Amino acid sequence: MKKKFNEMSSEELLKNEKSLKAVTYIFGIVLLLLFVLNIYLAFIKGFSAANVIPLALLPIFILNMNTLKEIKKELESRK
Repeated sequence: MKKKFNEMSSEELLKNEKSLKAVTYIFGIVLLLLFVLNIYLAFIKGFSAANVIPLALLPIFILNMNTLKEIKKELESRK
């Protein structure tokens, strides 16, 4: 079962923040590239079902960003 942030030690929070930050930024860059590529391909080949993939992945990016904010808030409250 997943621990809540207030039950984790500061070291665990820092470790989770570091790994989640790296994954989220890489995912954001890939998502941005997918948006640009899909816009280009929509003009060249027209719309296809694959054009909705970046939109479908966007909620995952938003959830990761919200989790990062929660971790930062918890770390700030411990100082």
